[in-house]
Amino acid sequence: MFLPMKNLSHIYFKKFQYCSYAPHVRSCKPNTDGISSFEDLLANMVLRVSVWVMAFITCFGNLLVIGMRSLIRAENNLHAACIKVLCCADCLMGVYLFFVGVFDVKFRGQYNRNALLWMESVECRTIGFLAMLSSEVSVLLLTYLTLEKFLVIVFPFSNLRPGKLQTGVILSSIWLTGFLIAAVPLMNEDIFGNYYGRNGVCFPLHSDRQEKPTAKGYSTGIFLGLNLVAFLVIVFSYSSMFYSIYKTGINAADLRSRLHRDVAVANRFFFIVFSDALCWIPIFLVKVLSLLEVEIPDTISSWVVIFILPINSALNPILYTLTTSFFREQVELLLCRWQRRHTLKKDRKSLTSSTIFMETSRPQCCQPPAYLQQLSLVEADPRYA
Repeated sequence: MFLPMKNLSHIYFKKFQYCSYAPHVRSCKPNTDGISSFEDLLANMVLRVSVWVMAFITCFGNLLVIGMRSLIRAENNLHAACIKVLCCADCLMGVYLFFVGVFDVKFRGQYNRNALLWMESVECRTIGFLAMLSSEVSVLLLTYLTLEKFLVIVFPFSNLRPGKLQTGVILSSIWLTGFLIAAVPLMNEDIFGNYYGRNGVCFPLHSDRQEKPTAKGYSTGIFLGLNLVAFLVIVFSYSSMFYSIYKTGINAADLRSRLHRDVAVANRFFFIVFSDALCWIPIFLVKVLSLLEVEIPDTISSWVVIFILPINSALNPILYTLTTSFFREQVELLLCRWQRRHTLKKDRKSLTSSTIFMETSRPQCCQPPAYLQQLSLVEADPRYA
């Protein structure tokens, strides 16, 4: 409708997304949806810098944990394998943010001319798929790890701990479930529409009136069904674990040491639950408000996608690996060994160089006679000591 209007210079829509239907118009209002603007995929400098920072923190932290857990002997090999799989899933979120930053640079200054093509492109759908896969696999893995820890702490004498085969089956099932959740909207565009291309960052966060009913119901089932249930299970399990630890320690002899241990456990559990709440409660609220057709400020969406959604992926390496006492002890032991080896190597090198220096710097006229050299060799031999 707008393409034949070659002389159209100004246009006003109710929603920013419609500006992509008139890419040749010089001025279009509103000129931003909080995430993207008329000129750029990411609307402001804070978002542009933050997407690279969050991508680096998420990728570096998770790759560091994968590397360190591969080098350090694990106390529980099955648990270590689960943590490494969790890091792989969280790393995908960093990859998603990295590509958002790359395409923001690519479309800098001319985003509206490419917006429609970008949101309907294979690239947009692929990175949206990666973000959804990372998010759901991470949620399911955290729920599994929590339930495993819950059984060990609350029912310590039960035989409910999964073995190697069961763990492999569970991890494979979690990845398959996450893959299917992320892939289903791509299978039928007539039913789901452009599920991932609702905004410039290709993540289906909130609903709008133009969204197909099937897509809206599917998104609601994922965010307010599966993820909300998983979050409640995690909160309940950690609360039960702390109560069980506290009740078990009541009969302990040393009250001060028990209190110190309970505080440490409470702090650890609190930060795990708090990071989950910090990530998911804002997303739950945004989803509920969008379903109720409440007007949500545009900037909220950008903050949720760039800052809040990757929080779990960035913090999981710290909460589940870097802050554990066993891991810290192993890292300290590894560093101690490396430092000792480095010191010995340095001392050996300095000793060798000083010996060479003494031998080469001694003048030829000062060399002892041959019979004295033989005498010194004989004295140095332990058989003649």
